[in-house]
Amino acid sequence: MIPAATPAPGGLTRWRVAHPDAGPVIGAAIDACAVAPVDQTECTDVLDLLVMLDCDAVTQSAALWFALAQAAPEVYEAKQAALPADVRLLVDGQQAAEKVWTLHAQPGGAASSEGLRRLLLAIIRDVRVVYVLLARQLARMRAAMALDDAMRVRLARLTRDIHAPLANRLGIWQLKWELEDLAFRYLEPDTYRRIASLLDERREDREQFIRESLAELRRSLEAAGIRADLAGRPKHIYSIWKKMQRKSLAFSDLYDIRAVRILVDSVADCYAALGVVHALWPYLPGEFDDYVARPKANGYRSLHTAVIGPHGKTLEVQIRTHEMHRANELGVAAHWRYKEGGGADAEFEAKIAWMRKLLEPRADGEGELAAGLQTELVEDRVYLLTPKGEVFDLPHGATVLDFAYHVHTEVGHRCRGAKVNGRIVPLTYQPRSGDRVEILTTKVGEPSRDWLSPHHGYLNTARAREKVRAWFRRIAHDANLAAGRAMLERELKRLALPNADLAALPAHFHLRTHDELLIALALGEVAPGQIARLLQEAAQPPEPASPPPAASKVPTIDQGALTIEGIGNLLTVLARCCQPLPGDPVRGFVTRGRGVSVHRADCPALARLARRDPDRVIEVSWGRVPAQAYQVDIELHGYDRKGLQKDVTAVISNANIPIIASSSRMFVRTGEVEMRFTLRVRDYEQLSHLLAKLVALSNVVDARRVGAR
Repeated sequence: MIPAATPAPGGLTRWRVAHPDAGPVIGAAIDACAVAPVDQTECTDVLDLLVMLDCDAVTQSAALWFALAQAAPEVYEAKQAALPADVRLLVDGQQAAEKVWTLHAQPGGAASSEGLRRLLLAIIRDVRVVYVLLARQLARMRAAMALDDAMRVRLARLTRDIHAPLANRLGIWQLKWELEDLAFRYLEPDTYRRIASLLDERREDREQFIRESLAELRRSLEAAGIRADLAGRPKHIYSIWKKMQRKSLAFSDLYDIRAVRILVDSVADCYAALGVVHALWPYLPGEFDDYVARPKANGYRSLHTAVIGPHGKTLEVQIRTHEMHRANELGVAAHWRYKEGGGADAEFEAKIAWMRKLLEPRADGEGELAAGLQTELVEDRVYLLTPKGEVFDLPHGATVLDFAYHVHTEVGHRCRGAKVNGRIVPLTYQPRSGDRVEILTTKVGEPSRDWLSPHHGYLNTARAREKVRAWFRRIAHDANLAAGRAMLERELKRLALPNADLAALPAHFHLRTHDELLIALALGEVAPGQIARLLQEAAQPPEPASPPPAASKVPTIDQGALTIEGIGNLLTVLARCCQPLPGDPVRGFVTRGRGVSVHRADCPALARLARRDPDRVIEVSWGRVPAQAYQVDIELHGYDRKGLQKDVTAVISNANIPIIASSSRMFVRTGEVEMRFTLRVRDYEQLSHLLAKLVALSNVVDARRVGAR
């Protein structure tokens, strides 16, 4: 944190007297800070700047509460609970920004200034925090002469790298110019003094020239019936130096050292005034810019032209409406109004959304925030730090394994673990903005095919999945074919579908052969759950185009999710011995007193019943009705460890699958454990997803539906 200057006792009290309309929200913050060891000079400067920016009372009070939290944390903590929620949110945002200042101070932190600006906008949950940060930084820069040289340079670099570019991109020009000039003054003192002396050499002549130009221009505008406010426009030292560097110009070659500004009432008056200016003085070709018809990306609007004015000297003229001027000078803050219970301003909300899209670096390499806008909001990205302080942004929901592939493809391939903020986490862990992620790698490693399965949750970004697929594509065709065949067989065994008909599956995925399906499965382009769903759909008969005539065939009656042929209104129950699921081949057995008991077609119990009473076996099939829940037994085999059963039940619970019954037994001699659960699942796909997640648990060797062979 930048140390405060010497406090000025009573400064806040005097500020409160000078602003009698400040209100109780700010008054309470002033009362708390007035008796605390805060820098009251800095606080009053910050308040004055926030008033200039038209920030609301909540924003102003939050600036004071943050100063109190920094100077006397125990006092703030005692009062924090009583503060309104929006004030606490703004204070939290300022405290979160301290992360960025700390990162910037680290070796190499300034090299990642673009990433740090993006991180700053990501961790701030309320845009009003930006104005407090800019105002406080400007107040500190104004008082920086009281600091030692090293601290002053550190403060200036932070301003140059973070605050001034933000103020520029947000269009808050009044803060931007001063932040840039003060940072330039401390970082390049010799160059600053040289340009300042060039500006001062003929200041009196230049000011006399501006007065003559304004008088002549005012007469011409009045003659044309245009009402306007005119003023000389100050040229800032940093912008002069930047223009000299960018265009390789000498100071004497700059056209806009002498400049005036015209403020009119309407857009039509802007162009009328432009005509008066060009009629009065000849303009310089190539020096006209129309930012009214085509505003800058940050919303800046104005007409710029350069002319040869009185005595043959060049003069820059800016023409804009009063509304444009207010927006250009104060940026988004000019539109900020706190309305207690007021309706939302759609135009303002759109601009706030625009503010949160300032993410991409400029193509011109200047390191400023983006001129173009992305379609994704800041909230849709997470901003993560490497151990060296570099900032990477990924889509929201990305895992640490996604992060590894984002850093480098080889880092992803060799990744075997990760630490987030110094704590070891699984590869499926989803870090949050501001987290520091360290990837743990092996010297030689390769990706796992399990990483491609969406059910395991290792990779959530298309970029990372494609890198893993590319690695496996380089493997021989036969290896991928064998891997896909093993995955399919394992899935069918888990679901107890060893004799499923797979002939129609390739066409569903626009593939020509069964081998292509196996390769797609090995590369993660087809998921096992998709196959499970298609097998279930394939087992359901197509709906007839029209109802069949009553006399043409035996009527069918729907019983829940079942269609029973040849039987009237009869109760159906799912057999407990084999627990059929939708999509399973099924047959029915007419019981005494319990209706039709529905079994899987390969159920051993049904086979015994059929041998004893073959006449009572009937054909049934799954109908097309809304999904319902079905009871199923699953078995897990593995090796015991602490918390294994807790982890298993947590996976089932997180999948929103009810557990009807459970049992387990352990073989002490071998350390093996066997668990059985009776669950209520929706269909094959849900069961497939669950089994995949269970097998991914540590110490679990196998998980399958009871009856699988």
